[in-house]
Formats: sequence, C-alpha cells, structure tokens
Amino acid sequence: MKRYLTLVLVLVISTISAKPKHDYVRIKTNKGECIIMLYNQTPKHHDNFLKLTKEGFYNGTLFHRVIQEFMIQGGDPDSKTAKAGQELGEGDLGYLVDAEFRDSLFHKKGVLAAARDNNPAKASSASQFYIVQGKKWTDETLDDIRKKRMNNRVIPESQRKVYKEVGGTPHLDQNYTVYGEVVKGLEMIDNIVAVKKSPADRPLEDISMEVSVLKKGEARKLEKKMGLKNNTL
Repeated sequence: MKRYLTLVLVLVISTISAKPKHDYVRIKTNKGECIIMLYNQTPKHHDNFLKLTKEGFYNGTLFHRVIQEFMIQGGDPDSKTAKAGQELGEGDLGYLVDAEFRDSLFHKKGVLAAARDNNPAKASSASQFYIVQGKKWTDETLDDIRKKRMNNRVIPESQRKVYKEVGGTPHLDQNYTVYGEVVKGLEMIDNIVAVKKSPADRPLEDISMEVSVLKKGEARKLEKKMGLKNNTL
C-alpha cells in the first residue's frame, strides 16, 4: 500500500512539473484575441520574441498595416506614440535577427512571421512581425504564382493541400522567417483585416495589442486539448 501511494505521488508531481513542449503567447486586441505557439525550430526568433514579450515591449504597440487576403503587421516601436495618420513601419530596435528558413515551415493562414527590409541576408526586424490571413488557392493559381514570384520552386503536395483548403501566402515562403502559428483565435485576424484603413493600410481606428506569455499550467492544458498534434514542430 505504501509503495502504491509513493508511485501515485511521483506521478502527480511529474504531471504538475511537466514542461510544455512549446512556448505560447497570447495577443489581446479590441478585435479579439489569439494564442500563438512559437516554433522550436527557429530558436533565434523564438527567444527574441519571448524576451520582448516578457519585457512588455509589445504592450501598447499597434497593428499598423493590415491588408485583406494578405496579413496584419505590428510591432513597430514608433507605433506606441504615433499620431493619427502618421505612417509607420520604419521603427526598429537597432539590431536584426538572422534568417531561419525551414522547409517544413510555410506561410499558411495563421502563421507568425518576421517582417524585414531588403537586406541581402534576409535577416529579420528585431520587433516587427506579421500574422498571415492570405487566401485559398487552386492548383492553377499555385502553379502560376510559382512561375511568376517563386522562381519555380516546388511546393510540396502536403503544403499545396493546406494552401488550397486553409489558405495562406505561398510567395513569401523562404523569403521571410516563419516562427510560430495561431492555435486558437484565428477569427482575430479576420476581424482586424475587415476594419477601415487609410491609403497606407493603417487602420483608421488604432488597434493596440497586449502580449503575454502563457503560464505553464495553461500551456499544458492547451497542449492536452490539442492532443500534442504539433509536437514535431
């Protein structure tokens, strides 16, 4: 009996102390909220985003550029104090993050990816990011965009299926680093892209964000609910 109780206690402690397989962040806006899983295969972007989130950097920044069937972009430090109508997108933190392209990570709807300028190494902005809305594609339109904007790069069948059924922005693959994906709250993206915008694609109504890291307990519950289907990422 004593041995049995000891085993039960060990199992309970192991369950409580078990570390989630991924880190997760929550983004809250006045248009809804979402939870994003950060990929383990992109450690430089993962660690940088997590660091900025823990420091509270993103709190009060805006989604300053939103385009229907494309993406919502945020994280410009200048957006915290931006006046109405001010053009945004040039703010930075004085450093870049090395590109981390992975063949298995692609621009399906809901992915988190890093914005960047036209530097030859395709290194990422330290803070600016976007979340993909994209659109659904057909085999014909995928083949067309491959020829026109992807240098005829082969799109794996598994990814073609996602682009056709879920949607995304395939022409960005291997050009901008993908480092996470929305696992809950995709509707936030659709809500944000639907707002009225200026000619520069800035929402006429400021859409500010609050970003926080999920606690381990909540992350474990989320992974359990997801059935750990993303445990290879």
